[in-house]
Amino acid sequence: MTYSDADLNALLHRLDDRELVEYPPGYDHAATRALFERLVARLDADFDTRCTADRQVQDASLHARVEVPAGAAACGERITVSVSNFGSMAVVAAENPGVYSDTDEAVEAGALDVADLRRVERALTDLGYVPIPERLLTRPYDGLSPLATYRPGDRVDWWIRYFDYI
Repeated sequence: MTYSDADLNALLHRLDDRELVEYPPGYDHAATRALFERLVARLDADFDTRCTADRQVQDASLHARVEVPAGAAACGERITVSVSNFGSMAVVAAENPGVYSDTDEAVEAGALDVADLRRVERALTDLGYVPIPERLLTRPYDGLSPLATYRPGDRVDWWIRYFDYI
């Protein structure tokens, strides 16, 4: 399913919680982890490789990350997928999050192949994840939680809210 920027912005605000910053109300870690494991297995199969997964995330709204190795990607750059604890949201990035403003820029720069991107996005949507473009997450955070008090002096954005360490 394709979402408009307005739909995705509404989702970011809808999932926001004034008090819970690391995970949403009713969060089921076992179910979130099982879905992530299915994503890792799917990417392993789709790219005919062994992906690296970081499952040791703590004190964060980020659940885990999985990387398709550079050798399995058409452009020779790794593909990183970050998964949030909130709403099955995921971000696809060439190399690492923050290297490019979004996947369009990475494709234009020759760091991400369109067919590889579609393969990752298909895996995400087939499993019920909602892909969120990085460019929407780098906007200043204007939500409900007191994130600025957790990170005094930092510019707080939506990436920090849903895909970073608190």
